[in-house]
Amino acid sequence: MQSFSESLSRTVARWRSRPTLSVPADSEDLEVITRRFLLYGVLPLWFVPAVADHVMHRRTDIEHTSGTRESAIHALMMAEAGVPVMLGLFARINPLVLSTMYGAAAIHAATALWDVHVATEDREVRPVEQHIHSFLEVLPLTAIAFLSCLHWDQVRAFAGTDPDRWKLQPKRERLPGGYVAGIAAAVGCFIVLPYGEELLRCVRAQRRRA
Repeated sequence: MQSFSESLSRTVARWRSRPTLSVPADSEDLEVITRRFLLYGVLPLWFVPAVADHVMHRRTDIEHTSGTRESAIHALMMAEAGVPVMLGLFARINPLVLSTMYGAAAIHAATALWDVHVATEDREVRPVEQHIHSFLEVLPLTAIAFLSCLHWDQVRAFAGTDPDRWKLQPKRERLPGGYVAGIAAAVGCFIVLPYGEELLRCVRAQRRRA
């Protein structure tokens, strides 16, 4: 246990020793504007439809309709979205990271179709909820598209010969610690807590029926 703690401490220390990425709020440089849009626009905006979708699940009594099965699919979809988010926050963007993001987006889209199929069997999926789903599906694709434009050299590197393009490496310039902490707190408050509560509620209802 002590060796793990020491290893974690060394990893954190190495991460903190890296230079911090600067995203000035008043810059008119196109690259900085794109980064600012991704970090302070697209990613925080993702939490809004996620919370709204959770509210719709409660209103349509998910625990007594589609129940644990659908709620477990929601947890799976959050994990599928979480992988590219983690890579985008901490990993150097290269063909390995981009291909992982593209694959995660494709899997997430397929899971979203499965989710709607399961939901409509036993639960009323209202037009408002369907519209919320469209935001949850489009926002990850928007982020990946802008990230690909921002790192077009790495998109072209898919056909290159550099062996480092298929290695998972930390960012050369780390994101500000306050920003990472804020995103982590938002994920906990707006994703983990509501959807964890939903799954727990569904499991309890299933046990009562049994």
